[in-house]
Amino acid sequence: MIALPVFSKEYFAKTEPYEIYTIAANTAGQVIATSQEREGQKLGSKPFVDMDDHLDRVELESVISKISHLETVLKLNEKIVANYEEIMAKKEANYERVKALKIKSTVEKDREFYDLAATQNQYLSTRKELENLHVQISDLKMRKAYLEKSILDKHPKAEGKVLYRLMVKPGQVVAPSTPLAEIADVSRAKLTLFLTPADVENVKHKRIYIDGKKSDYTITRLWNVADKQHLSSYRAEIIIDAPVRFSQLLKVEFKSE
Repeated sequence: MIALPVFSKEYFAKTEPYEIYTIAANTAGQVIATSQEREGQKLGSKPFVDMDDHLDRVELESVISKISHLETVLKLNEKIVANYEEIMAKKEANYERVKALKIKSTVEKDREFYDLAATQNQYLSTRKELENLHVQISDLKMRKAYLEKSILDKHPKAEGKVLYRLMVKPGQVVAPSTPLAEIADVSRAKLTLFLTPADVENVKHKRIYIDGKKSDYTITRLWNVADKQHLSSYRAEIIIDAPVRFSQLLKVEFKSE
């Protein structure tokens, strides 16, 4: 937006939204609905674009069911491990007792040892299965989180912002990073000026007047490099309260106190 200086310290600038930014798709999918009728309006809690999420929801339901099943199996195996620990404790005590008896033959002692070793192997095997179950459940929970985010990303929202421009239509298949809409932040407004070199030197020490009225506004941003289009001017921005209607032309003056 061009703001032309009428004479030193007096400029005209258009009230623009504080920020206009593009929301792009985070995931691939087919657009099934858009809020075309809400262009130019402030958005509520409903999505401004809806993408097909049917397969994501079907898979999510399956993943949740698998997690529930595996957690049940996990609890059963934990009980089995606890039982094996009790059995091993008794068998270890029994083996140590038998091993010390001279009246027991080597064959009998070996039999007790093999029985203890078999129980230990079963215990270790169950523990290994427990670890595998933990890994499977962890992987499924990660997949669940991914699917939940994918579903959320297919219904983008911008509550409190203005739907400036929709960039997709129903039936269109989009890839990640495809622009979906331009959104305007109208919580505040921005005035863009192109100051003369003389004003740049003293502007921060001047009072800003808007349409002839004294204000408490200050220069929010000031570029120290001349603008590419306005080669002899320096870009400056003033953030002001949101007006009732944007795009109005305001007179901006810099005056000494």
